[in-house]
Amino acid sequence: MSKLYFIPGSQDLYGEECLKQVREDCQKMVDFFNEKLGDTITFELLPTVETSEICVEDMKKVMVDDDCVGVVTWMHTFSPAKMWIKGLQLLRKPLLHLHTQANEKLPYDEIDMDFMNLNQSAHGDREYGYILARMNIAHEVVAGYYQHQDVLDQIKKFAEVAKAIGLSHQMRVATFGNNMRDVAVTDGNRLEAEIKYGWEIKYWGIGEIADLAAEVTDAEVDAKIEEYTSKYTMDTDNLEAVREQAKYELAFEKFLETNKCHAFTDNFQDLHGLKQLPGIAAQNIMAKGVGFGPEGDYKIAAFSAVLMKMAEGREGATGFIEDYTYDLTPGSELELAAHMLEVPASFAATKPKIQVHPLGIGGKADPARLVFDSVTGDGIQVTLVDMGDHFRIICADIELVKVPQPMPKLPVAQIMYRHKPNFQIGTAAWCYAGGAHHSVVSTALTRKDIAMFARLTGTELITIGDDTTEADLQKFFTK
Repeated sequence: MSKLYFIPGSQDLYGEECLKQVREDCQKMVDFFNEKLGDTITFELLPTVETSEICVEDMKKVMVDDDCVGVVTWMHTFSPAKMWIKGLQLLRKPLLHLHTQANEKLPYDEIDMDFMNLNQSAHGDREYGYILARMNIAHEVVAGYYQHQDVLDQIKKFAEVAKAIGLSHQMRVATFGNNMRDVAVTDGNRLEAEIKYGWEIKYWGIGEIADLAAEVTDAEVDAKIEEYTSKYTMDTDNLEAVREQAKYELAFEKFLETNKCHAFTDNFQDLHGLKQLPGIAAQNIMAKGVGFGPEGDYKIAAFSAVLMKMAEGREGATGFIEDYTYDLTPGSELELAAHMLEVPASFAATKPKIQVHPLGIGGKADPARLVFDSVTGDGIQVTLVDMGDHFRIICADIELVKVPQPMPKLPVAQIMYRHKPNFQIGTAAWCYAGGAHHSVVSTALTRKDIAMFARLTGTELITIGDDTTEADLQKFFTK
């Protein structure tokens, strides 16, 4: 299980009795966190930083422990921040500065200088906060009494983001084929993506999947069909098309496991050896937390895997989507988003149907796919783009809504949503910001989650929502 190391700060001027109390208080805090947050993350106490040497040893342990996704630091007493410099220079994992106290209330009748010296987080945390700012170390600050629910909620969100960043630094994306010809926004600097986020973006020919699919046995396909029918409604007589998709899914699963990949892409312009564009295959794999990007979009493939990891355990759906078309009825404008086939099954509001229809693009046989209407509720739409000299995240608040009328001739899964604060400002802001047509939509995550990820990874963030005004279109989205 993933863990956070808890590192308190003090110094050796207060005597052993004080330091013993620091350790006891910190162990009590760690035990409390494990009781309250153990389903999400575990906490482990490291030695109190009293000297530079202890800080260095603590941070070395943090960096070599593969189970550790980040650290929580807190200054119980005053901890001179020069002691932290060499250790912090070693840290390359997410950092939470917990600004709290061992005591909730002041003992007004009994407070003396011994109490003041022991419980001076207001003093120590400001010294520590300065050195983090001075060293320009990306971090999160949570302020409040550690047992209060709002503080626990914020620590939990940090843990979820830290785990997602941990996955990011292990990320390997299998790209089958290159980007769709002539498309700009799905391209970008793959080397810089690996340097900044840890994403190893590797190329393989789609023939690798074709060869693996050819080796799939009838028994394996039968088992996959049984999985499909247990989760979905078979709404087609063309079972051969469905079995073909099952072969592709099995091939992708074997390939991804063998090559330790967390995400993949394909491209309808590069399907040599496949009879269909992967439909159910991609939809079902995405529903299991594997990232996907169509048309060679490696950024959205990796980013969707990271955000699905961040949303793990939360209610709601998270996954890839593509902007498609609008209903521009005045005052009730909506966007219909989908893709040719690959909308994740996790978005389904009801039991999806397996259907087979012509695709109309790609020149291949009619592919089997899942068709469904989407969940509803407040959510976000978020994308990552390469601006040439830096990456940018654009995050927009949206509301997923029920489709106003049936669309019996649209043979793909889809979601429909309302832009905030309204259609004109929301979509104009997205365009000014350079937002891609591929994105991740989530009803589990919020803008605050994305802001924390951006802060901890040093990524530019542009947000759009009810607080965005027409004046912001010039203020924030033009140079």
